[in-house]
Amino acid sequence: MQFFERIKQFAGFSANTHKALRLAYGPATQQFGELYLPETSQPSPIVVLIHGGFWHTQYRLSLMTGLAIDLARRGIAAWNIEYRRVGDSGGGWPNTLLDVAAATDYLQTIASTYALDLGRVVTLGHSAGGHLALWLAARSRLPSDSPLATTGTPLALAGVVSQAGVVDLEHGWRLRLGNNAVRALLGGSPSQVPERYAAASPAALLPLGVPQVLIHGSWDTIVPLELSQAYEGKAMADEDQITLIELPDTDHFALIDATSKAWEVTVREIEKLFQSS
Repeated sequence: MQFFERIKQFAGFSANTHKALRLAYGPATQQFGELYLPETSQPSPIVVLIHGGFWHTQYRLSLMTGLAIDLARRGIAAWNIEYRRVGDSGGGWPNTLLDVAAATDYLQTIASTYALDLGRVVTLGHSAGGHLALWLAARSRLPSDSPLATTGTPLALAGVVSQAGVVDLEHGWRLRLGNNAVRALLGGSPSQVPERYAAASPAALLPLGVPQVLIHGSWDTIVPLELSQAYEGKAMADEDQITLIELPDTDHFALIDATSKAWEVTVREIEKLFQSS
């Protein structure tokens, strides 16, 4: 089944099925997130959810709504973010990445209002969102003159979970994933804009110094398992703390199905990251 045909199964989720707060972290139309809070008076750990869709505008944060609802029911706050994508005004390089950074750092602004525990923050991204989730941990390694450098102190992370992520942009470019989606995001090939690949790809920024969990299905034909396998090898060589979980008989989209066994595995890994933080 084609990518769009599968992904639209998740695009129909509505935030109205669970109480969510829509908050703007910037002035652009796409610069907002939906905050799902558990029913507790205690400070909550939080997961930053970053949807995929090969960084293209037709795919939205509704892909992750089911996961956000489930996390809140489990006592974990969820910050499901939207961001400018390829096809949006200002989307692509560098604003797609700068938006996810701004959205994540915005938690520092709202933490006291909504009783969020900033000592327990995990980023979780699916597909292209997996790339962005890992990049958020990597950005502290960027030089101050990088187009992707941000002002202020990046929010510290307890860990990162990549669900079938495009974890190495040059590798993704070589495979022509998503009809050359990496080229569309960065505006060229590795030989044309090498500095962009160096600044935007988690694999190029290793070691990250943050615990990382890669979850990938053996039946994934959208983002092949080989990307996570190769990234794990690079991270281990750099002595980063990394875990790769290969799920048998699992495709690309089972990972964002809140009723799936793949999601149960993901939740267990999130909880481990919180416990070790």
